[in-house]
Amino acid sequence: MAITETGRPGPVRDEALTALAADLHGPLLRPHDDGYDPARRVWNGNVDRRPAAIARCLDAADVQRAVVFARDEGLLLSVRGGGHSAPGYGTNDGGLVIDLSLLKAVTVDADARTAQVGGGVLWRELDEATQRVGLATTGGTVSNTGVAGLTLGGGLGWLMGKHGLAVDNLLSAEVVTADGELHTVDAEREPDLFWALRGGGGNFGVVPSLRYRLHPVTEVLGGMVVHPLERAAEVLRFYRDFCPTLPDEAEAYCALLTDPQAGVPVIALLLGYNGPLDEGERVLRPAREFGPPLADLVAPMPYVARQSMLDEPNAVHGLHRYWRSAFTEQLDDGLIDAVTAAAAGSTSPLSAVIFFYVHGAATRVAPEDTAFAARRAQWDVDVIAQWTEAGESERHTDWLRSSWAAAEPHMDGSAYVNHLATDDAPEKVRASFGTNLDRLRLLKARHDPTNLFRLNPNIAPLTPQPRRSAD
Repeated sequence: MAITETGRPGPVRDEALTALAADLHGPLLRPHDDGYDPARRVWNGNVDRRPAAIARCLDAADVQRAVVFARDEGLLLSVRGGGHSAPGYGTNDGGLVIDLSLLKAVTVDADARTAQVGGGVLWRELDEATQRVGLATTGGTVSNTGVAGLTLGGGLGWLMGKHGLAVDNLLSAEVVTADGELHTVDAEREPDLFWALRGGGGNFGVVPSLRYRLHPVTEVLGGMVVHPLERAAEVLRFYRDFCPTLPDEAEAYCALLTDPQAGVPVIALLLGYNGPLDEGERVLRPAREFGPPLADLVAPMPYVARQSMLDEPNAVHGLHRYWRSAFTEQLDDGLIDAVTAAAAGSTSPLSAVIFFYVHGAATRVAPEDTAFAARRAQWDVDVIAQWTEAGESERHTDWLRSSWAAAEPHMDGSAYVNHLATDDAPEKVRASFGTNLDRLRLLKARHDPTNLFRLNPNIAPLTPQPRRSAD
């Protein structure tokens, strides 16, 4: 449904949608069409929205036509890559969805160590292609995440200590801006727009294709070290002291969750090492010997196995979800007490509290070099409510809100852009872009002055004021 001059929604013109369908190479799905219901669903099952149409793009030209259509018709516009956005930005009520999920091409150049990747590719699909030649690039911690969306928000992952974030490995991208123009951007061609894409969170256009730098990655060390929840405070204090000792090659995350086999609440250290296995055994030994643990599941494994370690059961497509997230440079005792109490009172075995430690190469890029400004050693802390039945939403969201109220005072007022929630305060969204916000707002005004791309962690356009001449 289009936005009228009064600002109230009005119906999308049938003849306009018919014309768009005729112009597209891919299908345009409307509510009465087969395939519409699966296409409107996203990773978060708690998001149940009905767009007026879904443009399933087959190429960049389809993206251009759909962007121009949404702009000219005054439609609310969503962009869906992997559909993994927890707030459900990849769909909407009454507007248009640009669906990139059919853009699945992956071309790996093993000699150049690069990969050209379609905007609908998932990380497991990219990893499978690159691992055939013993290569990989930083790409999240859950394998069903979309490549494009994760990258545009920065891109934390299992390789970030050694190889930086996903944005640090992005060599170039195609992007369709709000005027419908297709740009190919890199460090030499339109460097300002390329800068903005690397952490701007989808504010600057639709990305049909991306090219990445790859690194040699074959067998890795990875797995969980599991402790009973009663020892959570002790484990978290150990974890707090252990993380700053890590070399670039090592990763250490932590999760308070329910053991899916035993059905009991536990705390687990999630460990990885990206280098020689014997060196990894030495580096990770203190975390494996602390305790003693209930179970030490750390072992050599294929990179793709570690990338999918958190997939089941907590990252399954379609679970109902609601979460909060923030950065912190300190794990003080108050935060440890708050998350331990939250885990003990959890209302769902699928809910969790997760700590991702950002360090190494990811922190040695200057904040102004990319739009992603959070370039310091810190933890990304996520309190996540997840459940299976829609009728249980109130109980689980109440748990999340009360848990977050106790934990939030111990953390910073900013978050990893990809983990912001739709109801986070505007001040928190702005703070999450850090010192780069003003430059981002000026570039937003240049490339998207009407804020067509606003279903995201939104950056409001900033129009520079003319200087007043002296009297």
